[in-house]
Amino acid sequence: MTDRQLLDVAFNLPIDRLFTYYTPEALEVPVGARVIAPFGRRSLAGFVVGHPSDVPDGVREVKEITRVTNNEPLFTADYLPLAEWVRRMYFASLGEALSAMIPGGRKETAVPGLSLGEEAPAQTKLDLSDEQQQALDAVMKSEGSIFYLFGITGSGKTEVFLQAAEQVIAEGKSAIYLVPEIALTHQLLDSVAHRFAGSVAVLHSRLTPSQRLTEWQRIRRGEARFIVGARSAVFAPVPRLGLIVVDEEHDGSYKSGASPRYHARQVAMKRVAEEKARLLLGSATPSVEAWHLMQSDKLHRLRLTRRLSGGAMPTVEVIDLARDQGPLSRPLLDALRETRAEGRQSILFLNRRGFAHFFHCRSCGYEMTCKRCSVGLTYHKERNLMICHYCGYRTNPISVCPDCGSLDVGYSGFGTERIEEELTRVFPDWSIRRVDSDAVRKKGVLQETIEQFRAGEIDVLLGTQMVAKGLNFPGVKLVGIVLADTGLHLPDFRAAERTFSLIVQVAGRAGRFHPDGRVLVQTYQPQNPAIRFAVAHDLEAFYANELSVRQDLSFPPFSRLIRIVIRGRSAQRVREIAARIGSACNREGLGDEILGPSECPLATVNRNVRYQVIIRTATFGATHERLAALLPSVDVPASVFLEIDVDPVALL
Repeated sequence: MTDRQLLDVAFNLPIDRLFTYYTPEALEVPVGARVIAPFGRRSLAGFVVGHPSDVPDGVREVKEITRVTNNEPLFTADYLPLAEWVRRMYFASLGEALSAMIPGGRKETAVPGLSLGEEAPAQTKLDLSDEQQQALDAVMKSEGSIFYLFGITGSGKTEVFLQAAEQVIAEGKSAIYLVPEIALTHQLLDSVAHRFAGSVAVLHSRLTPSQRLTEWQRIRRGEARFIVGARSAVFAPVPRLGLIVVDEEHDGSYKSGASPRYHARQVAMKRVAEEKARLLLGSATPSVEAWHLMQSDKLHRLRLTRRLSGGAMPTVEVIDLARDQGPLSRPLLDALRETRAEGRQSILFLNRRGFAHFFHCRSCGYEMTCKRCSVGLTYHKERNLMICHYCGYRTNPISVCPDCGSLDVGYSGFGTERIEEELTRVFPDWSIRRVDSDAVRKKGVLQETIEQFRAGEIDVLLGTQMVAKGLNFPGVKLVGIVLADTGLHLPDFRAAERTFSLIVQVAGRAGRFHPDGRVLVQTYQPQNPAIRFAVAHDLEAFYANELSVRQDLSFPPFSRLIRIVIRGRSAQRVREIAARIGSACNREGLGDEILGPSECPLATVNRNVRYQVIIRTATFGATHERLAALLPSVDVPASVFLEIDVDPVALL
């Protein structure tokens, strides 16, 4: 039995410790291998992270692993410090960190889509404008610096990103290019498949786990030096990292919603600091934190001020829905008619899917809400269902109020499905397509719709924030924002920032190739600063106003937040644990202020009662360290769960 090797194994469990196993005789298992091992009455997959010399004290029995699942290790020992940092920073276990970082496939499988073959014509890089060239030169002359490419929509940020990557790869290094949503970056993928032929790997959720594993191993072996992907691609095990690009840096999808709740921007900053690489962030609407860092000269700002394809910033008009009733006002309908008569195309944006926002009784005020969550159900007429957009609960619509028996029940508010029906009624002969998560559930539908719109076969493209990201169509003259107010009333300090960013980004789809773009913004609150400054395209004024508000309230970037969500089925137990955690945080004097414990704005999700404690601090490092020491001393029953979110992007 002396030939057996001891292994330290990390499992994807919220248990912050390692477990020791033996290998079967004469089998050597390297660090980075994924193994199956008995765990209690189950068999679990775990990662080998070390080879201890002795059995740990207090361990009475060491079991054998069942098998090794991958022929090649998934990482080497020098990858572990990054996983350890993720574990500590985001209050996770090492197994949770590694499981978030590494694909879950057990065998490698061919990856479709991006391999265009040797006969694909090579795309030559574009000539840069003076502004673009200055930005590129600034990035390439530095080593280990962080830059922010701040440019209006259509100003050529992508070309700067790609040429920076080309130069880094020519130096013998690797580049990672992060995008918020891989499904909306077909133009980018087409470009990189040609320009980096044979050297591109794509990491995203639409691949199967085994396909992602294939790409992962190509990267680890050095066969792919240009990596494109969404959030988790920031962990790609590239040899000799030279550059990370974070495109649309402001986008909330860079933040993970499950443990470990990492932010890809923070991980990118950590990686470039450790590996002395360059970090290039970019957006037309930077996050408030990034803007503040640029104003404080802690980020190198690079400006692009003009559109390069013959376009100009569109004219923007406000339609006050208090005077001109929606959801499709007369000025917007007239503009749609004029645009089509000119042979041009329109995009309509509404960040709310479904047919109607809620279902209620006009007699007694009853509102049909989710049985598992503290939110109203949304009516989806196409499927004739009431659906909860948080937990997925669905039920049939009702025709009689269950509280008072009244027949005077109906729908209020409107979503993309309702707008599509209204457009089809008013313009029965037009080609109208909807792009939201309901309409594009079927594989290939999104890509087909985008290609048809680019070819001019669709008159009006209607969608949620999918149409705000990365779409670039020559035929678009008109953009209509059906209701700019949808996110303004959320109980979240970032509500104004998100509203402003969405309006500017959506408006940026118009006039990219012609100087006659037009944007119509429908709103009930034309004087709200987020809407007023977005319509005027006055970014300086918006950020100055928003930073002033944040400073008065001591919210980020003037402090940092750590949010602890306590959830469980028993309201009493959740309240007790929340009170216990709140008292412990106050007793230890964590941070500058403890907010709560209090009910979360979404007090119940999927039958889980939710409370929160928010720590606000100007001394993040010390507060984080003391919280890490405090949490193990709080006795939390197995029926109650803690979710710890460092630097949360939403407080719902």
